[in-house]
Amino acid sequence: MRSLALFLTFAVFGLASPHLNDQWEAWRAEFQKVYTDEAEAVYRRAVWENKWRLVRRHNLEAEAGNATFTLGLNQLADMTTDEVNAKLNRLKEEDPTSFDSWTSTRWDKGVEKLPESVDWRQKGLVSPVQNQGHCGSCWAFSTVGALEGQMARKTGVLQPLSPQNLMDCSYENHGCKGGWVSKAFQYIIDNDGIDSGRCYPYEEKVRDCRYSSRGRAGYCVSFAAVPSSNEMALQAVVALVGPVSVSINAGLPSFHHYKEGVYDPPDCSTETTNHAVLVVGYGTDQGLDYWIVKNSWGSKWGEQGYIRMARNKNLCAIARRPIYPIVGN
Repeated sequence: MRSLALFLTFAVFGLASPHLNDQWEAWRAEFQKVYTDEAEAVYRRAVWENKWRLVRRHNLEAEAGNATFTLGLNQLADMTTDEVNAKLNRLKEEDPTSFDSWTSTRWDKGVEKLPESVDWRQKGLVSPVQNQGHCGSCWAFSTVGALEGQMARKTGVLQPLSPQNLMDCSYENHGCKGGWVSKAFQYIIDNDGIDSGRCYPYEEKVRDCRYSSRGRAGYCVSFAAVPSSNEMALQAVVALVGPVSVSINAGLPSFHHYKEGVYDPPDCSTETTNHAVLVVGYGTDQGLDYWIVKNSWGSKWGEQGYIRMARNKNLCAIARRPIYPIVGN
């Protein structure tokens, strides 16, 4: 079987390139990559080389002024595009009818005189970037990120909350197999709270529910939706309320290997979403409007765990289903 696997790898990807040996070993060391056997190592090296070529080709285009962002070889470089999407991008799309019923009409016409830029990281409303690992728990990280911001505004203290609490106890969701942000908020409402990340740490797998009111660090009384595909309304909510949970299409290799710059690929669908992230602000860079987006793929991904996504074109369906919590007075 090992010989067959090696043969198929060579047939699909070709022989390894010796001139990349040093880069391959450095990358493995940086991301602590260990493989189970020779066949696995050969296959992952071949996938990695394909990503190396993708990154190099794109970055040459960026150097020539034909792209506004660059790519890099991060921890996902030995995974195929299908593997990344299957393991990490497991957000469930909100039902359109339900979403419309949650939508706040307060933002339909936008708000006059919004600030030109907002960055809630500078105001103490955003916790450090975490890494969901090989688990489709993005929905849980996006949920707690939005609630952390509202709790910090209310209490003056930023307290990281527990995505693991949601994975184990939000039974309408499916842990590493995906979930809905709305159902995560509903669990917090019904449960009258969620534990802190310190009391209920992340484990990258589902376990029995261990919520304890002694570790309670956040709550919400309801949640609301931003009018669908309305980036002016989203801008108003981000500026006046705080960080917002959004769903995006994160299926492209260029997203998986984003390194820096304003992400603005020509081929990102606005019709479907598969990944939950957190909009923590917005701004403009050399005439390019962008959203500041917190991901949950670790601080070695993107701009220290963040991506700046082009704004005012509903890129990757970022304004399709935004949701934010309400903690009350």
